[in-house]
Amino acid sequence: MTTGVSRLGRSIGALFAGFVVVVVLSIGSDIILHKTGVYPAQGQVMSNPLFALAAVYRSLYGVVGGYVTARFAPHGPMMHAMIGGVLGFFLSIVGAVTTWSRSAEFGPHWYPVTLVVLALPCAWLGGMLYERRARRGPRAQPEVTNSL
Repeated sequence: MTTGVSRLGRSIGALFAGFVVVVVLSIGSDIILHKTGVYPAQGQVMSNPLFALAAVYRSLYGVVGGYVTARFAPHGPMMHAMIGGVLGFFLSIVGAVTTWSRSAEFGPHWYPVTLVVLALPCAWLGGMLYERRARRGPRAQPEVTNSL
């Protein structure tokens, strides 16, 4: 039987795992895209299509983060995914507010707004994908036959 403290710890761990996945994938993608020349050098202005690319992969990573959070949740996987989404929503708002007046450095206003708007739907989708997979149960293993 798990205690309330251990369940709380596992809940925090699930949320932290989802958060780390999103951050590591996002920063890693940024670094790779800068190093390969897809993105301009640090400090140079990016075009709208490149910000759209960033919004797309960050949204996909939000789905993955929701899935990971749901996967490691000790109970209520969708609830945990949505709590992660709420945290992402508020962090996106903080990012939008702190960069709003510096759009030359941090991109057009639509970019942080997009991240704010998509935070909850992406977390929900990640949680839903996990729940659907969990309902199907473990995949059936192919039967191995010995024809000797």
